[in-house]
Amino acid sequence: MKKTSLLSAALAFLTAGALAAGCAKEPSKQNQKTDPDVGIPGDDSPLPGHDSLAQDTTPKEGPRLLPVEAYLKTYLQIFGGLTPKEIEGSAKKDALFRAWSDYLGVLGLPDYGRDIGRQPETNPLMLATFERLGIALCDEALIHDWKAMPKPAVKDRHVFAFDMPADKPTQADFAKGFEVMHRTFLGYPAKMARTDRVTRFYGLYNDVVKAHDPKVSKNFTAQEAGWAAVCYGLVRHPELHLY
Repeated sequence: MKKTSLLSAALAFLTAGALAAGCAKEPSKQNQKTDPDVGIPGDDSPLPGHDSLAQDTTPKEGPRLLPVEAYLKTYLQIFGGLTPKEIEGSAKKDALFRAWSDYLGVLGLPDYGRDIGRQPETNPLMLATFERLGIALCDEALIHDWKAMPKPAVKDRHVFAFDMPADKPTQADFAKGFEVMHRTFLGYPAKMARTDRVTRFYGLYNDVVKAHDPKVSKNFTAQEAGWAAVCYGLVRHPELHLY
């Protein structure tokens, strides 16, 4: 009988303790004693010693080109939402870009009718063709934005969405127009570039203006040729083509 009584008393004691523990309030996090290597249960704060980790920004592979369709779409958007047929018609005026059929294979696009697949790698001829197309579009944009009659409003211009400065603009005057073009092509302010991009392109502008020969370049004045060269540089910039 004594063994039974002791066993019953022990069970009753354990049951009472369990009930008391279940009814007790959950202690607040401030009163919880936690292991510093574990943290408070349910807390999303970083573990001690792991508050900040250095970000690995080293390049893992060389720059690459996007699919050719991405560049063609970008060109169409930058230069006023033109259709491929409109680009073909405009470029033919300067004999810089002929029919699309002459260039699609060079640009790397597949021709399934001739059983020619997509170009797997970039090659110099492909880059040269993109440059040729970009130059033709820059010339057409300058004619549309500054030489068309009547001259379109600034908001309706494609690339040169500003009024051309004086014949000999200071670097500050040049920077205002260049900022518009830099944002159009590269999508961010020129002052955020890794190099002094304004000074470099201002030098390019002045070099072209000084070397301009009106007998050879009959379509543009010296100042227009200088701004067209700035467009050539931006449309061929690695930041536009590589990622």
